[in-house]
Amino acid sequence: MIYPALTSVQKTQLAKLEKRLRRNVGQAIAEYNMIEDGDKIMVCLSGGKDSYALLQVLMLLKESAPINFELVAVNLDQKQPGFPEDILPNYLSKLNIEYHIIEENTYAIVQDKIPEGKTTCSLCSRLRRAVLYKAAKNIGATKIALGHHRDDMIETLMLNMFYGGKLKAMPAKLVSDNGEHVVIRPLAFCKEPDLIQYAELKKFPIIPCNLCGSQPNLQRQNIKRMLNDWNEQSPGRIESMFTAMRNIVPSHLCDNNLFDFKSINSHSGVINGGDTIFDQEELTEITNHTDNKTYSSKEIKITEVN
Repeated sequence: MIYPALTSVQKTQLAKLEKRLRRNVGQAIAEYNMIEDGDKIMVCLSGGKDSYALLQVLMLLKESAPINFELVAVNLDQKQPGFPEDILPNYLSKLNIEYHIIEENTYAIVQDKIPEGKTTCSLCSRLRRAVLYKAAKNIGATKIALGHHRDDMIETLMLNMFYGGKLKAMPAKLVSDNGEHVVIRPLAFCKEPDLIQYAELKKFPIIPCNLCGSQPNLQRQNIKRMLNDWNEQSPGRIESMFTAMRNIVPSHLCDNNLFDFKSINSHSGVINGGDTIFDQEELTEITNHTDNKTYSSKEIKITEVN
Protein backbone atom coordinates (compact mmCIF):
# COMPACT_ATOMS: atom_id res chain seq x y z
CA MET A 1 0.00 0.00 0.00
CA ILE A 2 0.98 3.63 -0.46
CA TYR A 3 0.77 5.74 2.70
CA PRO A 4 1.24 9.48 2.13
CA ALA A 5 2.61 11.69 4.88
CA LEU A 6 -0.36 12.93 6.91
CA THR A 7 -0.90 14.93 10.08
CA SER A 8 -2.37 13.13 13.08
CA VAL A 9 -5.74 14.75 12.39
CA GLN A 10 -5.67 13.64 8.77
CA LYS A 11 -4.72 10.11 9.79
CA THR A 12 -7.77 9.97 12.04
CA GLN A 13 -9.97 11.32 9.24
CA LEU A 14 -8.55 8.78 6.82
CA ALA A 15 -9.07 5.88 9.23
CA LYS A 16 -12.73 6.80 9.80
CA LEU A 17 -13.37 7.43 6.13
CA GLU A 18 -11.69 4.20 5.05
CA LYS A 19 -13.73 2.28 7.59
CA ARG A 20 -16.95 3.78 6.21
CA LEU A 21 -15.98 3.05 2.60
CA ARG A 22 -15.04 -0.53 3.46
CA ARG A 23 -18.38 -0.97 5.22
CA ASN A 24 -20.32 0.46 2.26
CA VAL A 25 -18.44 -1.63 -0.30
CA GLY A 26 -18.75 -4.75 1.85
CA GLN A 27 -22.49 -4.18 2.16
CA ALA A 28 -22.90 -3.81 -1.60
CA ILE A 29 -20.82 -6.91 -2.29
CA ALA A 30 -22.86 -8.96 0.18
CA GLU A 31 -26.26 -7.63 -0.84
CA TYR A 32 -25.76 -8.28 -4.57
CA ASN A 33 -23.39 -11.26 -4.29
CA MET A 34 -20.82 -9.37 -6.34
CA ILE A 35 -17.72 -11.40 -5.45
CA GLU A 36 -17.54 -15.16 -4.98
CA ASP A 37 -14.83 -17.57 -3.93
CA GLY A 38 -12.27 -18.02 -6.69
CA ASP A 39 -13.27 -14.91 -8.63
CA LYS A 40 -10.74 -13.00 -10.70
CA ILE A 41 -11.82 -9.36 -10.59
CA MET A 42 -10.70 -7.01 -13.34
CA VAL A 43 -10.70 -3.55 -11.78
CA CYS A 44 -11.04 -0.89 -14.48
CA LEU A 45 -8.70 1.94 -13.54
CA SER A 46 -9.24 5.23 -15.38
CA GLY A 47 -6.94 7.44 -13.33
CA GLY A 48 -9.88 9.20 -11.71
CA LYS A 49 -10.66 9.39 -8.00
CA ASP A 50 -13.42 6.76 -8.07
CA SER A 51 -11.47 3.94 -9.71
CA TYR A 52 -8.44 4.61 -7.48
CA ALA A 53 -10.69 4.34 -4.43
CA LEU A 54 -12.33 1.19 -5.79
CA LEU A 55 -8.99 -0.55 -6.19
CA GLN A 56 -7.74 0.54 -2.77
CA VAL A 57 -10.86 -0.59 -0.91
CA LEU A 58 -11.01 -3.93 -2.72
CA MET A 59 -7.36 -4.53 -1.83
CA LEU A 60 -8.15 -3.82 1.82
CA LEU A 61 -11.17 -6.14 1.78
CA LYS A 62 -9.13 -8.87 0.12
CA GLU A 63 -6.81 -8.94 3.11
CA SER A 64 -9.63 -9.80 5.52
CA ALA A 65 -12.22 -11.50 3.29
CA PRO A 66 -13.34 -15.02 4.26
CA ILE A 67 -13.08 -16.03 0.59
CA ASN A 68 -10.24 -16.03 -1.91
CA PHE A 69 -10.30 -13.80 -4.97
CA GLU A 70 -7.78 -12.14 -7.26
CA LEU A 71 -7.54 -8.51 -8.33
CA VAL A 72 -6.14 -7.36 -11.67
CA ALA A 73 -5.97 -3.64 -12.48
CA VAL A 74 -6.52 -2.67 -16.10
CA ASN A 75 -6.16 0.76 -17.66
CA LEU A 76 -7.12 1.70 -21.19
CA ASP A 77 -4.76 4.25 -22.72
CA GLN A 78 -7.01 5.85 -25.34
CA LYS A 79 -4.17 7.93 -26.75
CA GLN A 80 -5.62 11.26 -25.76
CA PRO A 81 -3.20 14.13 -26.40
CA GLY A 82 -1.11 14.87 -23.35
CA PHE A 83 -2.04 11.66 -21.51
CA PRO A 84 0.72 11.03 -18.91
CA GLU A 85 1.58 7.42 -19.73
CA ASP A 86 3.99 6.96 -16.83
CA ILE A 87 1.68 7.83 -13.92
CA LEU A 88 -0.38 4.65 -13.66
CA PRO A 89 2.45 2.16 -14.24
CA ASN A 90 4.53 3.92 -11.59
CA TYR A 91 1.63 3.92 -9.15
CA LEU A 92 0.54 0.33 -9.77
CA SER A 93 4.05 -1.09 -9.62
CA LYS A 94 4.24 0.05 -5.98
CA LEU A 95 1.02 -1.76 -5.03
CA ASN A 96 2.33 -5.27 -5.65
CA ILE A 97 -0.66 -6.09 -7.85
CA GLU A 98 -1.02 -7.53 -11.34
CA TYR A 99 -1.87 -4.84 -13.85
CA HIS A 100 -2.16 -4.30 -17.60
CA ILE A 101 -2.03 -1.09 -19.63
CA ILE A 102 -3.95 -1.54 -22.88
CA GLU A 103 -3.24 0.85 -25.71
CA GLU A 104 -6.05 1.52 -28.20
CA ASN A 105 -6.38 4.75 -30.16
CA THR A 106 -10.10 5.17 -29.56
CA TYR A 107 -9.52 8.92 -29.29
CA ALA A 108 -8.80 9.14 -33.03
CA ILE A 109 -11.96 7.20 -33.85
CA VAL A 110 -14.11 9.46 -31.70
CA GLN A 111 -12.59 12.59 -33.20
CA ASP A 112 -13.18 11.24 -36.70
CA LYS A 113 -16.78 10.14 -36.17
CA ILE A 114 -18.23 12.85 -33.91
CA PRO A 115 -18.84 16.30 -35.47
CA GLU A 116 -17.21 19.25 -33.75
CA GLY A 117 -19.37 20.62 -30.95
CA LYS A 118 -21.20 17.33 -30.33
CA THR A 119 -20.66 15.31 -27.15
CA THR A 120 -18.38 12.32 -27.50
CA CYS A 121 -19.47 10.33 -24.44
CA SER A 122 -21.73 7.79 -26.14
CA LEU A 123 -19.30 6.58 -28.80
CA CYS A 124 -16.31 6.80 -26.46
CA SER A 125 -18.13 4.69 -23.89
CA ARG A 126 -19.08 2.00 -26.44
CA LEU A 127 -15.54 1.75 -27.77
CA ARG A 128 -14.10 1.61 -24.28
CA ARG A 129 -16.49 -1.16 -23.23
CA ALA A 130 -15.60 -3.27 -26.25
CA VAL A 131 -11.88 -3.02 -25.49
CA LEU A 132 -12.36 -3.79 -21.79
CA TYR A 133 -14.60 -6.80 -22.51
CA LYS A 134 -11.91 -8.20 -24.78
CA ALA A 135 -9.29 -7.59 -22.11
CA ALA A 136 -11.41 -9.36 -19.47
CA LYS A 137 -11.68 -12.40 -21.72
CA ASN A 138 -7.95 -12.43 -22.42
CA ILE A 139 -6.94 -12.36 -18.77
CA GLY A 140 -9.64 -14.80 -17.68
CA ALA A 141 -11.54 -12.39 -15.45
CA THR A 142 -14.81 -13.65 -13.99
CA LYS A 143 -16.02 -10.17 -12.96
CA ILE A 144 -15.44 -6.63 -14.23
CA ALA A 145 -15.47 -3.97 -11.50
CA LEU A 146 -16.35 -0.38 -12.40
CA GLY A 147 -15.94 2.70 -10.21
CA HIS A 148 -19.44 4.20 -10.47
CA HIS A 149 -20.80 5.36 -7.12
CA ARG A 150 -24.19 6.18 -5.61
CA ASP A 151 -24.34 9.71 -7.04
CA ASP A 152 -23.50 8.43 -10.55
CA MET A 153 -26.45 6.06 -10.28
CA ILE A 154 -28.84 8.81 -9.21
CA GLU A 155 -27.63 11.12 -11.98
CA THR A 156 -28.21 8.37 -14.53
CA LEU A 157 -31.72 7.84 -13.21
CA MET A 158 -32.49 11.54 -13.67
CA LEU A 159 -30.90 11.64 -17.12
CA ASN A 160 -33.05 8.72 -18.27
CA MET A 161 -36.18 10.28 -16.79
CA PHE A 162 -35.61 13.71 -18.32
CA TYR A 163 -34.14 12.75 -21.68
CA GLY A 164 -34.83 9.05 -22.25
CA GLY A 165 -38.36 8.62 -20.93
CA LYS A 166 -37.34 5.66 -18.76
CA LEU A 167 -37.07 4.86 -15.08
CA LYS A 168 -33.62 3.36 -15.51
CA ALA A 169 -30.33 3.86 -13.72
CA MET A 170 -27.02 2.00 -13.31
CA PRO A 171 -27.54 -1.42 -11.74
CA ALA A 172 -25.14 -2.58 -9.07
CA LYS A 173 -24.62 -5.83 -10.97
CA LEU A 174 -25.41 -6.82 -14.55
CA VAL A 175 -24.40 -8.94 -17.50
CA SER A 176 -22.19 -7.13 -20.02
CA ASP A 177 -23.46 -5.96 -23.40
CA ASN A 178 -21.92 -8.96 -25.18
CA GLY A 179 -23.45 -11.39 -22.68
CA GLU A 180 -20.08 -12.84 -21.67
CA HIS A 181 -19.17 -11.05 -18.43
CA VAL A 182 -20.63 -10.03 -15.07
CA VAL A 183 -20.12 -6.33 -14.37
CA ILE A 184 -20.17 -5.12 -10.77
CA ARG A 185 -20.21 -1.68 -9.13
CA PRO A 186 -18.89 -2.17 -5.59
CA LEU A 187 -19.06 1.59 -4.87
CA ALA A 188 -22.84 1.56 -5.32
CA PHE A 189 -23.46 2.62 -1.70
CA CYS A 190 -20.57 5.12 -1.53
CA LYS A 191 -21.18 8.87 -1.60
CA GLU A 192 -19.18 11.05 -3.95
CA PRO A 193 -18.15 13.54 -1.22
CA ASP A 194 -16.56 10.65 0.68
CA LEU A 195 -14.66 9.58 -2.42
CA ILE A 196 -13.47 13.13 -3.05
CA GLN A 197 -12.14 13.40 0.50
CA TYR A 198 -10.58 9.93 0.28
CA ALA A 199 -8.73 10.84 -2.91
CA GLU A 200 -7.38 14.01 -1.28
CA LEU A 201 -6.17 12.20 1.83
CA LYS A 202 -4.64 9.33 -0.13
CA LYS A 203 -3.13 11.79 -2.61
CA PHE A 204 -4.07 9.71 -5.61
CA PRO A 205 -2.27 10.81 -8.82
CA ILE A 206 -5.42 11.94 -10.60
CA ILE A 207 -5.37 11.94 -14.40
CA PRO A 208 -8.03 14.28 -15.88
CA CYS A 209 -9.96 13.16 -18.94
CA ASN A 210 -9.24 15.81 -21.56
CA LEU A 211 -11.68 14.20 -23.97
CA CYS A 212 -14.91 14.43 -22.00
CA GLY A 213 -13.94 16.88 -19.30
CA SER A 214 -13.41 19.63 -21.86
CA GLN A 215 -16.94 19.41 -23.24
CA PRO A 216 -19.20 22.26 -22.10
CA ASN A 217 -22.87 21.89 -21.15
CA LEU A 218 -22.91 18.12 -20.76
CA GLN A 219 -26.35 17.08 -19.54
CA ARG A 220 -24.81 14.96 -16.79
CA GLN A 221 -23.03 18.03 -15.42
CA ASN A 222 -26.31 19.94 -15.49
CA ILE A 223 -28.02 17.14 -13.58
CA LYS A 224 -25.17 17.07 -11.05
CA ARG A 225 -25.54 20.79 -10.43
CA MET A 226 -29.30 20.44 -10.03
CA LEU A 227 -28.93 17.62 -7.51
CA ASN A 228 -26.30 19.54 -5.54
CA ASP A 229 -28.59 22.58 -5.42
CA TRP A 230 -31.46 20.41 -4.22
CA ASN A 231 -29.32 18.84 -1.55
CA GLU A 232 -28.13 22.23 -0.29
CA GLN A 233 -31.74 23.41 -0.02
CA SER A 234 -33.01 20.14 1.44
CA PRO A 235 -30.23 18.08 3.05
CA GLY A 236 -30.94 14.38 2.84
CA ARG A 237 -32.75 14.54 -0.49
CA ILE A 238 -30.07 12.55 -2.35
CA GLU A 239 -30.13 9.86 0.36
CA SER A 240 -33.90 9.69 0.03
CA MET A 241 -33.67 9.36 -3.75
CA PHE A 242 -31.23 6.47 -3.51
CA THR A 243 -33.41 4.77 -0.91
CA ALA A 244 -36.32 5.11 -3.36
CA MET A 245 -34.27 3.36 -6.05
CA ARG A 246 -34.05 0.37 -3.71
CA ASN A 247 -37.75 0.44 -2.79
CA ILE A 248 -39.64 0.13 -6.08
CA VAL A 249 -43.42 -0.30 -5.92
CA PRO A 250 -44.52 -1.42 -9.43
CA SER A 251 -48.21 -1.34 -8.49
CA HIS A 252 -47.94 2.42 -7.98
CA LEU A 253 -46.28 3.24 -11.26
CA CYS A 254 -47.77 2.91 -14.74
CA ASP A 255 -45.92 0.07 -16.47
CA ASN A 256 -48.25 -2.76 -17.54
CA ASN A 257 -45.22 -4.96 -18.16
CA LEU A 258 -44.24 -4.80 -14.48
CA PHE A 259 -47.70 -4.96 -12.95
CA ASP A 260 -50.99 -6.35 -14.25
CA PHE A 261 -53.23 -3.29 -13.90
CA LYS A 262 -55.83 -4.67 -16.31
CA SER A 263 -56.83 -7.47 -13.96
CA ILE A 264 -57.50 -5.17 -10.99
CA ASN A 265 -61.14 -5.01 -9.98
CA SER A 266 -63.27 -4.43 -6.88
CA HIS A 267 -62.41 -7.93 -5.64
CA SER A 268 -58.63 -7.47 -5.84
CA GLY A 269 -58.31 -6.03 -2.37
CA VAL A 270 -56.03 -3.21 -1.30
CA ILE A 271 -52.66 -3.47 -3.05
CA ASN A 272 -49.54 -2.05 -1.39
CA GLY A 273 -51.51 0.35 0.78
CA GLY A 274 -53.83 1.63 -1.93
CA ASP A 275 -54.04 5.43 -1.89
CA THR A 276 -52.79 5.73 1.68
CA ILE A 277 -49.25 5.83 0.32
CA PHE A 278 -49.89 9.43 -0.69
CA ASP A 279 -50.89 10.57 2.80
CA GLN A 280 -47.25 10.54 3.95
CA GLU A 281 -48.24 10.41 7.61
CA GLU A 282 -44.62 9.76 8.59
CA LEU A 283 -43.60 13.19 7.24
CA THR A 284 -44.64 15.08 10.36
CA GLU A 285 -42.47 18.15 9.84
CA ILE A 286 -41.82 20.30 6.81
CA THR A 287 -39.29 23.11 6.87
CA ASN A 288 -40.18 26.27 4.97
CA HIS A 289 -36.83 27.59 3.76
CA THR A 290 -38.35 30.96 2.88
CA ASP A 291 -39.16 31.98 6.45
CA ASN A 292 -36.91 29.32 8.06
CA LYS A 293 -39.80 27.96 10.14
CA THR A 294 -40.86 24.34 10.65
CA TYR A 295 -44.52 23.34 10.39
CA SER A 296 -46.29 20.12 11.26
CA SER A 297 -48.11 18.36 8.43
CA LYS A 298 -51.44 19.26 10.00
CA GLU A 299 -50.67 22.95 9.50
CA ILE A 300 -50.13 22.52 5.77
CA LYS A 301 -53.14 22.92 3.53
CA ILE A 302 -53.01 21.03 0.24
CA THR A 303 -54.01 23.33 -2.61
CA GLU A 304 -54.24 22.82 -6.34
CA VAL A 305 -51.14 23.97 -8.22
CA ASN A 306 -51.86 25.59 -11.56
